[in-house]
Amino acid sequence: MSPIVFRTSSDLAPTGRRLLALPVWAVLLTGCAVGPDFQRPPPPANAAFTRDAFPAATVAAPGSTGQAQQFLAGVDVPDRWWTHFQSPELDALVQEALKANPTVAAAQAALRQAQAMVKAQRGAYLPRVQAGYTPSRQKDAGESPFTLHTAQVSVGFTPDVFGGNRRAVEALRASAEAQRFQLEATYLTLAANVVTTAVEQASVRDQIAATRAIVIANTRALEILRRQLAVGQVAGLDVALVEAALAQSEQQLPELEKQLEQSRNALAALIGRLPAEAPEHQFSIDSLKLPQELPLSLPSQLVEQRPDVRVAAAELQAASAQIGVATANMLPQFSLTAARGGAAGAFGQMFATGNPFWSIVAEMSQTLFAGGTLMYERKAAQAAFDQSAALYKEAVIAAFQDVSNTLYALKSDAEALNAAVRTERATQRALMLVQKQLAAGEVDALALTASQQAYQEAVIARVQAQAARLVDTAALFQALGGGWWNQARADTVASKD
Repeated sequence: MSPIVFRTSSDLAPTGRRLLALPVWAVLLTGCAVGPDFQRPPPPANAAFTRDAFPAATVAAPGSTGQAQQFLAGVDVPDRWWTHFQSPELDALVQEALKANPTVAAAQAALRQAQAMVKAQRGAYLPRVQAGYTPSRQKDAGESPFTLHTAQVSVGFTPDVFGGNRRAVEALRASAEAQRFQLEATYLTLAANVVTTAVEQASVRDQIAATRAIVIANTRALEILRRQLAVGQVAGLDVALVEAALAQSEQQLPELEKQLEQSRNALAALIGRLPAEAPEHQFSIDSLKLPQELPLSLPSQLVEQRPDVRVAAAELQAASAQIGVATANMLPQFSLTAARGGAAGAFGQMFATGNPFWSIVAEMSQTLFAGGTLMYERKAAQAAFDQSAALYKEAVIAAFQDVSNTLYALKSDAEALNAAVRTERATQRALMLVQKQLAAGEVDALALTASQQAYQEAVIARVQAQAARLVDTAALFQALGGGWWNQARADTVASKD
């Protein structure tokens, strides 16, 4: 379509006034924004974390990490939740990981990129000013060669009549918001991984200690049996059975030591170090205290607190805004351009009397046929919104599932530890009795081997049950969102609003 051109006199003062009036025209030509106005989905109605009433506290068990844990309904999740394990070494590792892990640096860079894209798109709100100078040497037919100097300043503006640019800015702003919460999710996941890896290291170390204790006990029993064999009090088969039990216990040590080294390497990677730079400190179960008071946010607050749900909500808003962008592309497009310049055969004469020129051009264009491209682009945007809506719902369901699973895990962990401690104590008493009976020649080596095996399995089960309580406690803090909205660190980038 041909542009509609408006021209007036070439007086400089009126031209300047008209150039200054260009933003006013832009305001008058700026209308409403087409497309849906986004509303964040409300929290699930009548939502609850568990199907039935959940107990206010877990059962208790004797020994380390055996305390009962209370669930404090409606209490906010604390910031720096990992400090509730009361380990200065763990606190230091988490803080180092939050600063030095490459994943954090990548997420921060992605956020800066998204924020820069928002600012770049906002530039379309303002006029674009360009300056140009063109010297040329030319010759027309029958004329002598001559030089022409042309210089001009132009101001162009595309009024956002139907809000396409505003929707584009909205989409980019929502994408930046998603990156903000993605960064918070990175912080949360990283802190939880450090805690979990430290607990796993503690569990493996205690299992190694228990296995070595069994090796020592088997070694002593074997020495007794060999002395008895020398005087004919026991058969060679009894000695062979204890030797087999000792070898079996020793066989387990290399695998556990491998797991210990892998946990050290994992901690090194989490804090941004190479394996050779792994932290010297190694955790044990007794060095980590079990938090006894656990916050339990209201179910209605979970969708506000979980970074992954907030990411899904921001992506849903971006998809909604893209519908507006696609709709605006189907409507007429407007532009305004004003130019002021001069042309002359000599550089110094370009703005002499009679040489300056100016123009003001208004243009409206409408796509009449594009093979259905614009229509299908809008349909694609609507389908993308539907997809994002489904993904948001999936994120909400997964969030409630995480909390529910973790609550039941904590309840079961406490019961399992209670049973594991009782089993360990019973098998320990049985082993001590068998050892005394063996020394007195009242039982054979087969009874000792069975008792030692039962006790070893009971000790390892108890250590694993202790570790499970610590790991699932960290998982509950993570499932509830990690308290990022209460954090005061300088690099916190997301707010609860």
